[in-house]
Amino acid sequence: MAKRTSLKDFQEGLAARLKAAAGDAAPSARLSFEAGGTHWLVRLEGSGEVLPVPPVARVPLTREWFLGVTNVRGVLYGVSDFAMLLGGAPTERSGENRILLVGQPHGVNAAILVSRLAGLRNVQNLAYEEIAEILGISVGTVKSRIARARESLREKLGEEFQP
Repeated sequence: MAKRTSLKDFQEGLAARLKAAAGDAAPSARLSFEAGGTHWLVRLEGSGEVLPVPPVARVPLTREWFLGVTNVRGVLYGVSDFAMLLGGAPTERSGENRILLVGQPHGVNAAILVSRLAGLRNVQNLAYEEIAEILGISVGTVKSRIARARESLREKLGEEFQP
């Protein structure tokens, strides 16, 4: 038989676990991909599997960025063209295309079509030059964007901000 606890004890225990989870250092590993000519980084824990593009069955009367559904090991996933979803041109089909199962960690069967994967990145160890190359911008622009982001965080977090 399960141990009975009061609502107050349950809430206190839940609050303590949430506080402990929030205090953990944020992971810095990211999955890098390209879509619509732009480079993107997503947290590994927020992304699911990466697969070669399987056959996709069109669904009538849907938005043009919704490519259809595909079967991944007996589970149907809705597939969207990420570049078109962002208002760009359709992703040009090639052998480098992949689908990223983005909904798995959230209990949703959703996938996005991306142009290509660029690999794993540890964002805490990237030099300004590497960031500039990945984003296709100048080193000066990278430095100014990081400075603005830090200033914004400093304004919002005050003394809690630790760069």
